[in-house]
Amino acid sequence: MTSADWSDREFPNTICLFDVDGTLTPARGVISDEMRKTLEDLRKKCVVGFVGGSDLPKQKEQLGAEALSMFDFCFSENGLTAFRRGVKLPENSFIQHLGESRYAALVNFCLRYIADLDIPQKRGTFVEFRQGMVNISPIGRNCSREERNNYETYDLQHGIRQKFVEALEKEFPDYGLKYSIGGQISFDVFPIGWDKTYCLRHLEGEGFTTIHFFGDKAFKGGNDWEIYNDESVTGHSIKNPDETRAELKKLFDI
Repeated sequence: MTSADWSDREFPNTICLFDVDGTLTPARGVISDEMRKTLEDLRKKCVVGFVGGSDLPKQKEQLGAEALSMFDFCFSENGLTAFRRGVKLPENSFIQHLGESRYAALVNFCLRYIADLDIPQKRGTFVEFRQGMVNISPIGRNCSREERNNYETYDLQHGIRQKFVEALEKEFPDYGLKYSIGGQISFDVFPIGWDKTYCLRHLEGEGFTTIHFFGDKAFKGGNDWEIYNDESVTGHSIKNPDETRAELKKLFDI
């Protein structure tokens, strides 16, 4: 049975989940007024949530300080940090799962690998520890927007991140980790099963009969792939926020 919390929606048994970066916002950009209005209209139709690999402060940079009130469900770090109607749900931790010694070995390998990489530019923050994962960036996360765009083009031509992932899979075959390339400059490392499908466990018991997911990395190796293909989810592969709004217009006439 659907929660009475959603009885004000036209379709209370339906939830729409959105990737953030490249789906609701331009890559590392901020949400547009048009998208805000679309989401406001969508919440009259169904339940609405977002799910992304970034932590909540980074998601707020893109969605706005009021992100928790704009959505019914907010899933940071794939749902390791989660909110329902603004109330925080129980957390889990990557470091508790892996252990300090294994984590140190993983980070040491990554830093040595990056040190030996021959790429046009390197900046800083190559390894970023998060609640539910580690984010690895060959160029470094504090590069400029122009450097980010240039690196993405270079990476697509030379497969830097893909080769990095293959090296990690070979080095740590017994760690039970998943590697997911997303965004423009980095990839996520997390325990198997802790991809975006992790957030779905927070929806159990809500009574949803339809779960829509919208994402721009819905290809094998992309960080939307697992949830896009989950048997309980109706996946929508889009390329940018304009396509997201167009798809919602087709589905909900908003």
